[in-house]
Amino acid sequence: MTRIADLLDKGKTYSFEFFPPKNDVEQATLVKTLRELEPLSPSFVSVTYRGGAESRRRTVDLVTGLLRITNLVPMAHLICVAHTRLELAEILVELRKAGVENLMALGGDPPTDPDARIGDLVHASELVELARAIGGFSIGVAAQPTGHPHSTDLASDRDFLAAKLTLADFAVTQFFFEAREYTSLVADLAERGMTKPVLPGIMPVERLSSVAGMARMGAAVPTWMVDRLEAADARGGAEAVRREGVACATELCQELMAASVPGLHFYTLNRSSATREIYSALGLGQN
Repeated sequence: MTRIADLLDKGKTYSFEFFPPKNDVEQATLVKTLRELEPLSPSFVSVTYRGGAESRRRTVDLVTGLLRITNLVPMAHLICVAHTRLELAEILVELRKAGVENLMALGGDPPTDPDARIGDLVHASELVELARAIGGFSIGVAAQPTGHPHSTDLASDRDFLAAKLTLADFAVTQFFFEAREYTSLVADLAERGMTKPVLPGIMPVERLSSVAGMARMGAAVPTWMVDRLEAADARGGAEAVRREGVACATELCQELMAASVPGLHFYTLNRSSATREIYSALGLGQN
């Protein structure tokens, strides 16, 4: 088996993120995407987790399926929200018994339903500690280049992240659009004595309609990029916007690679075209 911490010790990693399909149509799309991306030989792939029994089953099934029938190295996401400590321990034990060695430990968004159970653990650091107690995992945590939306200020957010990373092996960032946001994050961590790998998360903006949603997720698209996308739309419509978004993401990756990042992590949204185009432009995945 392969631990992500060991891969990072050996050199740069290039990884993809997927979400578990909800129905047969999404399943067919994901299967097609996996077939198209597997030849790129990513270092690892991660599988998200929405919470609840149904999402739990989908995530576990997808991760274990990847172990059985592909050459991909999977990482399972797990969140604290709406789980008791015992439930989380049971999930972790099930993953280890299935041979899963890599875990992304997340706090998760607070439930919007006022009657929903909050869960025994609140912070991702508590989940990391529980996973360490179970044993056998290489553990990643999330990082927000511009600070977590619920943070009171950026300095305290960086303090919490540094403390969380002390317990974990590496971090993966929320997507962002300017290299300086990443380099500032890494510099802030270094000032706190934390130099563990932080993988930058990449998500191309392929539709103008996505801009507002990305801002709500805490990663506002900068004005200069919106201008480029709108100019592309005026020139050639939706396909021109998609190409411009991929070009912007490629330029970001080039800047990050010039800054000696430990790797690149692509949020695929279960589609392959943008990632394959960026890979090609960067000269990655070529034997």
